[in-house]
Amino acid sequence: MEQIDFVIPWVDGSDPAWQRERARFDPRAASSNGTNDARFRDWDLLRYWFRGVETYAPWVHKIYFVTWGHLPVWLNTDNEKLVIVNHRDYIPEKYLPTFNANTIEMNFHRIPGLSEQFVYFNDDMFLGRPVQPEDFFRDGKPRDAFILDAIYFSPNTAGHYIGNDMEIINKYFTPAETFRRLKLSQYLNPGYQFRNLYRTVVLRQWPWFPGLYADHIATSFLKSTYELIWQKEGDVLDKTCMDKYRTKNNVNQWLPKYWQLVTGNFVPRSTRFGGVFHLKSEVNAELLRGIEQERYGVVCINDTEETENIEAHKAAIKKAFEVHLSRPSSFEKP
Repeated sequence: MEQIDFVIPWVDGSDPAWQRERARFDPRAASSNGTNDARFRDWDLLRYWFRGVETYAPWVHKIYFVTWGHLPVWLNTDNEKLVIVNHRDYIPEKYLPTFNANTIEMNFHRIPGLSEQFVYFNDDMFLGRPVQPEDFFRDGKPRDAFILDAIYFSPNTAGHYIGNDMEIINKYFTPAETFRRLKLSQYLNPGYQFRNLYRTVVLRQWPWFPGLYADHIATSFLKSTYELIWQKEGDVLDKTCMDKYRTKNNVNQWLPKYWQLVTGNFVPRSTRFGGVFHLKSEVNAELLRGIEQERYGVVCINDTEETENIEAHKAAIKKAFEVHLSRPSSFEKP
């Protein structure tokens, strides 16, 4: 079986040097300590990400840890599976410095040494039970779910990026030709759950793709898909990457995901494989049970602008992870 790598970007929003550089390009950041923005808030859970990988996916080939330049003080950089990747190591200089997650993500294919098959994790996505390579790739194809969706636009959603992604998808593909290409099991799969199957049946009547569903869990990618999209839409991707911060005009990493789906270059996977939890005010008991009972292959713990009582959330989540992941991993300094 071909080797599989994991890629995880990380930022320390409390780093004064990072805050100063960010403030140079965004005056609004100068009045913030960098931790008020949910995207940059550190929950001190990263140890459990590494413990989860070592416990649940010891077969992974390499872990590419992408960073602006800072590192957790406890991280064992001598671990043979760990590759530290600075933005300067793979992002073209004309895009740097960048605080745009879309720039960081849309250039992954440039990471030196990255395998053709890789799984992209945000730092809020954790392995939650033993997983196998076949959970992410089968016969050289990513595992995923083809589900039509309607795009929801609001200030705090990714709707604008998805709309831009879909504009490109609709430029090259039509639903009619796509459904002729796909196997029935790729879009009407019992593992997708009824509500998603119903959504696809209803939205299939449109002459163009209204949207494709993207669950907020770790995503399997082929590096060659990134390379192909850069060849075809380099000007669009270049404009995205020139933005120091995310804007409504950007595309994002779901574009290569969608491309893999509409070309049929994927193997169906149950939507129950992952669990996504958006934290608000109360501690989420279902999330804690999911971690303690190892219900999910991947669990996403999503910090939002609506998240309150952060310390209470953090303490409860740590306690849940400690049930199975209390032992320090080899990615932690002795």
